[in-house]
Amino acid sequence: MPAFICITCGTQYPPSDTPPSACPICQDERQYVNLLGQSWTTLQAMRRTHFNAFRQHEPDLIGIGTTPAFAIAQRALLVRTQHGNILWDCVSFIDDATIAIVRALGGIAGIAISHPHYYSSMIEWSHAFDGAPIHLHARDRQWVMRPDPVVQFWDGPSKQIVPGVTLLHCPGHFAGAQVLHWAAGAGGKGALLSGDIVQVGWDRKVSFMRSYPDLIPLDRSSVEHIAAVLDPWPFKPIYGAWWDRILPADGKAVMKYSVQRYINAITAPPRD
Repeated sequence: MPAFICITCGTQYPPSDTPPSACPICQDERQYVNLLGQSWTTLQAMRRTHFNAFRQHEPDLIGIGTTPAFAIAQRALLVRTQHGNILWDCVSFIDDATIAIVRALGGIAGIAISHPHYYSSMIEWSHAFDGAPIHLHARDRQWVMRPDPVVQFWDGPSKQIVPGVTLLHCPGHFAGAQVLHWAAGAGGKGALLSGDIVQVGWDRKVSFMRSYPDLIPLDRSSVEHIAAVLDPWPFKPIYGAWWDRILPADGKAVMKYSVQRYINAITAPPRD
């Protein structure tokens, strides 16, 4: 039986004879149902039209993204470490070529995903790499549309997956939203892999939203909490969710400035 994939958000559902009646991820206020109606595809169909591209962002950090763009069009990041590689975030598409390339790069020892919009085909990826554990925050348990024993829920403020690779709980966009701190990034100065929990903007500052497509801002307390969580952790670059959403340096200073800019924008009196 095929495992159907929502065309709008990219979430894969358990194998079934017929597609699900709806996609709860898209029905949530942070996403949307396609104006043309709920539509589905499968990996088998996508393998006739899509492939994955790879880009090295810095030593031991490889981007993986699908072309032509699919669903939300995020790209994943493969963090290579001497303790095993970690796949950060995920994409819906995977094929034999992708598996062969990633295995040549050292395979995948674990998977971690920032929030439910990027859960995509995470179970398919895990099964392709010997059941690599998927580390998700427990507060997003309800959004796992394809349950599987490989999913490992954690709770609390932080979790070290392997030495030097740590998940930080930053609730706001979702209750279980998480970012990844990579201590060896930027030549040992540290890097933040943020998905769109901390969104890199076109002006090379960062911002925050409850819903990006529906333009719902995040509340002040959540933004201040995210800033407090990240404050003790050193990092220079911030890697967002898409190929071109990268802040190459000065991440700490930009974070401090951007948080204050955001708070000023949502609390300042109306302007003429």
